[in-house]
Amino acid sequence: MTTTAATIRTLSVPGATLHFQVEGIGPVLLLSQSGEGDADRTVDLVPYLADTFTVVTYDRRGLSRSTLDDSARSVTMADHADDVARLLAEVTDGPALMAGFSMGAAIGLQTVARHPGRLSTLIAHEPVMPNLLPEADRAEHAAELTAIQDAYAAGGLTAAFPAIARHLGIDPARDEAEEGLTPQPMTPRRQANFGFFIGTEFTAVTTDGLDPAEPVRAAARAGTRIIPATGRTTRPVVHTYRCALELAARLGAEPVDFPGGHNGNTAFPRATAQVLKAVLGCSGGDLLQPSPR
Repeated sequence: MTTTAATIRTLSVPGATLHFQVEGIGPVLLLSQSGEGDADRTVDLVPYLADTFTVVTYDRRGLSRSTLDDSARSVTMADHADDVARLLAEVTDGPALMAGFSMGAAIGLQTVARHPGRLSTLIAHEPVMPNLLPEADRAEHAAELTAIQDAYAAGGLTAAFPAIARHLGIDPARDEAEEGLTPQPMTPRRQANFGFFIGTEFTAVTTDGLDPAEPVRAAARAGTRIIPATGRTTRPVVHTYRCALELAARLGAEPVDFPGGHNGNTAFPRATAQVLKAVLGCSGGDLLQPSPR
């Protein structure tokens, strides 16, 4: 495990200033977080990757330290994808690796479509992307997200959390995790992140018009490898799990099995790092990318 200190940087982009962190040596690997997660969400995962990769983590615009120029302006999935492209251009001259989880996976697919060749490999773990599903399931997925927004508007996080747990198939009473994890308390900043995620980013997801075939076509043209991934304990009825299966079907591939459920990357960081290294190391070219700046 590598314990070097991360370099903290900022990047001005249209409409926002991004906070990001860089740690490690080797090819660039961007971790794009799930939910309300910011750059610190994977504090337990990064040290197990930094001996092999230059790991980049960041706060999505509107979360934590990535401030918006105009808080009243809506944020779109295209905004997030453009941020990823600009962020990667800041740290490396060549195509990069990306592991996206849930919201981060959807952003990764959008990045592949909007910025062909920016990524050499994308691991898309249970993307929150209704457009991947057949029409009836797509409407059901979007309706669940809207129901969570309604619950939050009516009763705040106290009302929203049970709805989120149901949506992701999480049973808090049966949650398992590796030992020695860094506590993630519900601080005021994290509460604000949840509010932004539910109130603004859910809308970005449900109104996104990306054709799900476009990332697949763009990846084929650019030579980008998209690897769909699922949580080992995620229930198959969960919409994000089914999104991963639909993505796998479009690619003609089998999804990679990751430890834990939808949030396995934070609950099982050591085991997740092992899988990431194995998957990203199985193609020699991926580990011979240009060095970071």
